[in-house]
Order: sequence, then structure tokens, then C-alpha cells
Amino acid sequence: MADVAARAGVSAMTVSRALKSGSTVSAATRARIMQAVEELGYVLDLTAGTLSSKRTGFVAVLIPSLNNSNFSDTARGIERRLEGSGLQMLLGATDYDVRKEEQLIEAMLRRRPEAIVVTGGRHTGRARRHLAAAGIPVVEMWDLPDAPIEHVVGFSNAAAAGAIVEHLHGRGYRCIAYIGGSTDRDTRGLDRRRGYERAVRDLKLPPGLTIACGAPPIAMQQGSEAVVDLMERHPEVDAVLCVSDLSAFGALAECQRRGWAVPGRLAVAGFGDFELSRSCHPRLTTVSVDAEGIGEAVGRLLLRAVASGRDNAVLPPETVRTPFAVMARETS
Repeated sequence: MADVAARAGVSAMTVSRALKSGSTVSAATRARIMQAVEELGYVLDLTAGTLSSKRTGFVAVLIPSLNNSNFSDTARGIERRLEGSGLQMLLGATDYDVRKEEQLIEAMLRRRPEAIVVTGGRHTGRARRHLAAAGIPVVEMWDLPDAPIEHVVGFSNAAAAGAIVEHLHGRGYRCIAYIGGSTDRDTRGLDRRRGYERAVRDLKLPPGLTIACGAPPIAMQQGSEAVVDLMERHPEVDAVLCVSDLSAFGALAECQRRGWAVPGRLAVAGFGDFELSRSCHPRLTTVSVDAEGIGEAVGRLLLRAVASGRDNAVLPPETVRTPFAVMARETS
């Protein structure tokens, strides 16, 4: 700032005033200062202003994975709603690990975000304490936790999985299996398995047909290997629900390699309605959850919550239920 002031022939205080919104510095002086800023490549340090105004201009968003198209769509939905608001998004990836999430929450809170968004409703005790004591809006998304910290935007993964099991049952399938992860790191995947198990029990179908195929995120290759394991151990199975479209696509591709007709020999269903589920052949039956719509709903809630905080008020906790739908396609 001192260098800018020297080049523009003004004081550092005048530079500071010129760079603030609603500046009272004359147009001619501000133009001279902005020319110096441009020539020197100066970037205003907002730290001091942040400490006094408590406005950092950013919100923290934690998602499980950067290479999962559903979560990248959610981030894009948030970004679209924040565009033009003056708020920026600082993104972090937890790799489906609640311990890493805890560390990222601490790191983000040190940077004084004006709100924080986390994926899912299960966190370590330490993470919950940090979020509850942060003094900023907290949004949990992609889930409907039993004990929300504050705001929630999401749906019941268990109910969605149950709905697709009921769809398969309605199509005449009576021996329905499930392919999912081998750990509980993906808490939404765990809820989907529970929803599958509940639906199987309620429909009085054969239980225990679950194949665990590795740590999340479950990839196509793991789905491919799991369907072979499934058919070797349970040849009576006539349909399988996979924890995501990626594993379902892997299972579908393996069935095609081995000459197992889909859905003639085995019906295959996924979860998430990824682009590949709409583009592969045959197209995958799946659950659509409108990932980008979840992000837009989060973004709208953030704008209102942050605005309330800036007015020294608190937006009462809200739960926004987002829709899901079974997309019945050729694989079932």
C-alpha cells in the first residue's frame, strides 16, 4: 500500500479509503490510485478489515470427493447461487473420512468463514463441538440427520434406497442383492444399505445378500469385481442394487463381458443418476437426487443466513427436504 501511495502521490490512508466500497475519495484521485494498483499488481490485504467488520466474504464448503460428479454438481449449484452476492466459496474434500473432515473444519474455522457447509449428518464429537460453537451458520447437506447441528438441506438416503428396492420388487424380482462399501466411511452409503435391508425385510425377500467391495468411493472396477463375487456366491440372485452409478456401471460392463443378459439374467440398479447412467447401453435404472438442485438450495439458504448474521440476527434453523425419484430404465 505504501508503494501504491508513493506512485500515486497520496497517503496510504487515502489508498485504503479509495479501495473500499462507497469511497469518498474524488474520482480523479481514485483513478490515479487504481492505475498505480494495476501497474504494481497490488492486492488489498483484507485481514484488518475482516477483524473489525467480521465479514470475510467467503463460505467454507466440505464435500467427500472432488472427482465425484454429483458433489461437483452440488458445488456448482452453490456457486451459481452465490454469484454476484460478494460471497466466495472455499472448497475442501474430506475423502469420506470423518477424521479428515474434523481437521478441515478446524482449518476452515481459523480463516473465519461467514458460514460453513458440511456433507452428511455424522461427524466426530470434536467436529460437532467446533461447529456448534462456531457462531456462524452451519448447513449439513445430502442427508436428514436425526440431530442436526443447525440447518439441513437433503433427503433420506435410506428411503431412496428403499424406493428403488420396491421398484425392483414391482418389476417381479424376488432375490435382490446389494453392492456397497466394506467400511462405514461413506455414511450415506451406509444409510442406503440400511434402507435396502429394511425394504427387503418389509417385502419378505431373502436377506443377507450384501457384497462389500472396498473402501469408498466405490469405483467401476470394484463394481465389476463385486458382481462376479455376487453371482458365484449367490447364483439365485435376479437383481442387484449398487451404492452408486459408478459401481453399477462396472457391474453392468462385467455382465456384458460375460454374456449375462441385463436385465434377462440380472437386473442392475444404481444410485445418483450420473451422466453415464443416462448415456450407457442399456441405460441404468437409478435414483435421481438432483445434486445441483441440492447445491442451489444450500446457496439460497446461505445467502439468507449470512445476511441475518451481518444484521446481528440469527436465522432460525431450517430443514429443506430435496426430492428424489426412481428413474426406471432398461437395466431393470
